[in-house]
Parts: sequence; structure tokens; C-alpha cells
Amino acid sequence: MGSLVKDYFAAKQGQTPDQIYHVTVMPCYDKKLEASRQDFYSDLYRTRDVDCVITTGEVEKMLEKENVTLGQVEGNTAYCVLSGFGSPDGGLGSHLGGGSGGYLEHVMRYAVSQIHGSSVDSLQYKTLRNQDFQEVTVEIEGKRPLKMALAYGFRNIQNIVQKIKRGKMTYDFVEIMACPSGCANGGGQIRPMEGQTNNELLQRVKESYDSVPCVQPDLWPGVKDIYEEWLGGVDTEKARAMLHTQYHGVEKVASALNIQW
Repeated sequence: MGSLVKDYFAAKQGQTPDQIYHVTVMPCYDKKLEASRQDFYSDLYRTRDVDCVITTGEVEKMLEKENVTLGQVEGNTAYCVLSGFGSPDGGLGSHLGGGSGGYLEHVMRYAVSQIHGSSVDSLQYKTLRNQDFQEVTVEIEGKRPLKMALAYGFRNIQNIVQKIKRGKMTYDFVEIMACPSGCANGGGQIRPMEGQTNNELLQRVKESYDSVPCVQPDLWPGVKDIYEEWLGGVDTEKARAMLHTQYHGVEKVASALNIQW
């Protein structure tokens, strides 16, 4: 989203990347660290892809301080980046998959269509240790089975990584989220109200997420338009530069005083 806003959207507005201040609202404090990575910094314009990250919990506190509720705030679509998205009434849109925004289900369906030239009506997930550790397999006669898995929470992540290293598990795709139940249960999320449990709040979040109309991402008109107009196609050098990144180990800092904020 950062490169989309700072490159595509900025150009649409006749602005350079450094003239756009990009704020995102996230369920996770680690997104602040991710936004500060040098990989997402433009030396040419001396600006980051994302200038400021605010958690949902911080947004709630800001609204409370100003004595404002979201219901009182008018929506504004004047700066909508993507056309053809969301529900028919112009509202939010979602995709098939977990309530934390994971793309495993879409990736599997897309892989089946592109690799096997087929389709599946529904995916059957197999729960392994718990609900946050599941796998799904699609078998088509005469074709190589496709096998994918999701692992949410560090305990499950450690488990699946160790088993893959030892050759006990083999997957075509693995979806990882650091928090149990995924980003819907992120550390920066709004806290439960008095008398409400964490599970009750999480269930409300999931229900709200599921209430949004689902659209298949690769069939959204806006996506196709952007790939052609902005990136010159799907598999282009610019597409790889703008949409792909490589994560690497962070060098240990000898002293906290060496950290530059």
C-alpha cells in the first residue's frame, strides 16, 4: 500500500512522493517498526512509503480525547485510490479467507486455477494442534496435490518451522501471523470494554469482518487497471520493484543509545 500511495496516488494528484503524508491504521505495534525499515525509504525523495502508523487502540484514545465517535465523522471518497472496489454501495470490500485478512484461501484457489486449470467450490481445513494451526489440501485426479497451511501465534510458528526443517512437513505455501487468532487479535487492537472478555470482543471483530461483501481480488476491475496503468503489466520489473520485498535479519545493536528514532 505504501508504494501505491506514494508512487501511483501521488502521480495521480500531480504530487511527488515527499508531498504526500501517508498515515495507516493498523492492529499491530510491529507495523511501526516495519514502516521504519530502510527497504521502504526513498533516497531520491527522502521519504518513507508510510510516514506514520497508528494502532486502532491509539485511534480510539484520540477519539475519546476529542469526545468524538466514528459515527459522527463523515466519510470522504474524494481521494479513493482504487476504482471498482468494495460493495455495490461504495463501502468496504473483503476477500475469502480468515478474519485476519489472510490470503491463504485466495492463494489456494488461484493456484488451483492457474496450475491445474480447475476450480474448487470450497476448501476443507484440517485442524492440527489447534484452530491457529491448520492445513488444507486440494487433490485433483492426475494432478500433483497442492498443500498449504496457516500458523498463527509464535508457538505454532516455531512448531511448523521445526517440522519443515526436519522434513516432516512439506507445503507449497505457509501463511504466518505472529498473534494467536491473527491480526484481528493484534497487540494494538482496541481493548475490551468493562465486563467484556477478550474472546467476546474478538468474536465481534470477526463478525464485523465477515459482514463485509467478499470479492475475488484478481477479478476486481481496479486491480487490473492499476497493473496496466501503473506497473505496465503483472510480471514486469516495476511490478517486482514496487510490490515485492525481501525480509532479512536485523543487525544487533550493541547499545540502545545507537538507535536512531
